Amino acid sequence: MTDLTPTLFSSLFTPLALGPLLLPNRVIYAPLTRCRAEPGHLPGPLMATYYAQRASAGLLIAEATMVIEGNSAFWHEPGIYSQAQVEGWRLSTEAVHAAGGRIVLQIWHGGRACHPLLNGGRQPVAPSPIAITGDEVHTPEGKQPYVLPRQLGDEELPGIVEGFRLAARHATAAGFDGVEVHGANGYLLDQFLRDGSNQRGGPYGGSLPNRARLLLEVIEAVRQEAPLVGLRISPLNSYNAMVDSDPIGLSTWLAERLNSCGLDYLHLMRADLYGQQQGDLVTPVRNHFKGVLIANMGYTAAEAAAAVAAGMVDGVSFGRAFLSNPDLPERIARNAPLSEADPASFYSPGPVGYTDYPRFDAMPAS
Repeated sequence: MTDLTPTLFSSLFTPLALGPLLLPNRVIYAPLTRCRAEPGHLPGPLMATYYAQRASAGLLIAEATMVIEGNSAFWHEPGIYSQAQVEGWRLSTEAVHAAGGRIVLQIWHGGRACHPLLNGGRQPVAPSPIAITGDEVHTPEGKQPYVLPRQLGDEELPGIVEGFRLAARHATAAGFDGVEVHGANGYLLDQFLRDGSNQRGGPYGGSLPNRARLLLEVIEAVRQEAPLVGLRISPLNSYNAMVDSDPIGLSTWLAERLNSCGLDYLHLMRADLYGQQQGDLVTPVRNHFKGVLIANMGYTAAEAAAAVAAGMVDGVSFGRAFLSNPDLPERIARNAPLSEADPASFYSPGPVGYTDYPRFDAMPAS
C-alpha cells in the first residue's frame, strides 16, 4: 500500500506499536453502533462479514458491547456476558484475523441511557437520579423519552467493576486482541466522570479524583484480563445531555493520571457532536499523556496526516467514512474519492447500508 501513498498522507502509513501489536497503518476504525445483533444480543455472521470487510484498518475497534445483561440502550446491540455471545463474536475475530486485521472490543455499560422497555421493565441506573433530557430512545413501542434513573449505591459499584472484568475475560476468550473501555458519550463511566451527571457525595462523587474512581477501578480490573487495554473519553461531547463545568481541566487531570494505569492507548473524542461546548482538548492531553493517543471526530485524511506528522496524535479514528468505505486506508493511499454514507440505514436491520458498500476497485467506472 505504501508505494501508492501520496506524500501528503505518508505519515498515516507508518507502523505504530500498540501494546503487543504492531499496526501497519494509523487509520483506525472508530467504534460505531450499528444495531445488527441477532436476538439475545448475539453477534452473528453478518457482523463478521462487516468487520472483515474493514480489516485493512490499522486497528478495528468493535462497537459498544454490553458487559452486564439487562442494560440495553440500543435494542439490537451485542453483548459479551454469555458463552453464546463469546462464540458469536469469535466469528468476527476469526474473520478479521484471516483477513490480516487486528480487532479490539469496546466494552460498555449504558447507565441512564438504558430504558425499561428494552430491559424487561428494569429501571436504569446512574451515579445520580438525573434523567437524559432533550432526546428520545428507540424501543419496541416506538420512540420514548428517557426515564429517571436509580442512583447506584456505593455497595453496588464493585459489581459494575466485576462486570467489566468478566467482559474483558470473555472478549479475550472470543479472540479479540484487546478491549477498549467505553468512558465516553454519556454512558455509565462518563456519567460518573462529569459533574453535570454526577452530583452524589461519598467516595465516588464530588472531587474529580472521586468522580474518576469507578473508571480507574474498571481499568485496573480489565488490565488483569486483556492483553491490550484502551480507553475512550469525550469530555466536551454533549450527546446524551452531558456537560462538565471544566472539561479542559478534567482532560488535563485525567491525561496525567492515566500514565500510571498501564493503559495501552487513549482514544480522545476532541469535539462536541452538537457544537455546544468548545475547547482544545488535544493539546493538553498530548502534553500530559505519555502513551499512544488516538484522536477522533471530524478529521479529513489531510488533517489526520498533518496531526500525525506533527506529533500531536499517534493515530486517527474514522467513523462515518469507514462505514461507507470498507477499504478506507486504500482509498486514502490512492487519494480516491469517498462514498457517502446513508443515514437512513445506520441502525436498520440487514445488509443494506451495512455490508453492501463496494470497495473502490469494485466500483463501476463513471
